[in-house]
Amino acid sequence: MEEIDPFYGVSVFIAAGRAGSFTKAGEKLGLTKSAVGKAVSRLEERLGFKLFHRTTRLTRLTADGETYLAACLLAMQEITAAQTALASKSQILSGRLHIDMPVAFGRRVLLPVLMEIVRPHPNIHLSLSFTDATSDLLRDDVDLAIRFGRLGNSSHLVARHLATQQRVICASPSYLRQHGTPQTLGDVEGHRCVVGMVNGPPLQWSVREDLTDRLFTPPATHQLSDGEAMVDAAVAGLGLVQLPISLLREKLAAGSLEPVLTSYADAGVEVNAVWPHRGQLSPRLRYVVDQLVTFAAQGRLN
Repeated sequence: MEEIDPFYGVSVFIAAGRAGSFTKAGEKLGLTKSAVGKAVSRLEERLGFKLFHRTTRLTRLTADGETYLAACLLAMQEITAAQTALASKSQILSGRLHIDMPVAFGRRVLLPVLMEIVRPHPNIHLSLSFTDATSDLLRDDVDLAIRFGRLGNSSHLVARHLATQQRVICASPSYLRQHGTPQTLGDVEGHRCVVGMVNGPPLQWSVREDLTDRLFTPPATHQLSDGEAMVDAAVAGLGLVQLPISLLREKLAAGSLEPVLTSYADAGVEVNAVWPHRGQLSPRLRYVVDQLVTFAAQGRLN
């Protein structure tokens, strides 16, 4: 028995659903009104429910038809996106891409990765901005931003999760010798701390206590707007600091910083690629995002 094509008639249905008329759909597809009606009827027969209310004067979608049309349109968007992504692998990618990223993470981790990503495509031109302040992607004409932390609800932004980084609370050995090592969060109240600023690195720490993640506000002895500067300040003995592991790994390995309060380590901070919602992604942006996801899966963004 010949296998029935599960997608037979779907494109005809989409055209009819969008046009609201079998006649108009036929004109667009080069089919007669009768041929459109027969294709839709066969699709309805296979699905087991009616897609259209039909009268001599009116053709309109049923409730099931509206739901099915929405699902079909979403599937078509996914197929189009996949085709664009695959085509971008073989085409010559060109144009300028403005990428905004945190200072320390951008310089230490992302910059080497981006150099590898664009090397095979010399016609992609990068504009890289490094800031720990949260920029307005639309106002600042940013194509792609890398952000730490969960994103608030925003209808004009699209996000892709890249990695989750451990946060570490630490201090220099000289600071701990002078001020002692805190054992509890309560002890922190008697310590000096290095924190961020509004619209910059966080003013609060993210901690886990009694199996629950929560925000803790340490003393804001020193406030800095740059993650790299926060690391330097902690190494210089100015106080306790909490930052993602990628900013601290070298200093911890060298013994310039020592972790403290490790029992309060939380679930980690998300690293996301974020871009303005502008419909179909340009091939160069899709290529860079896909490559960042691949590098992240290899642990290169941890």
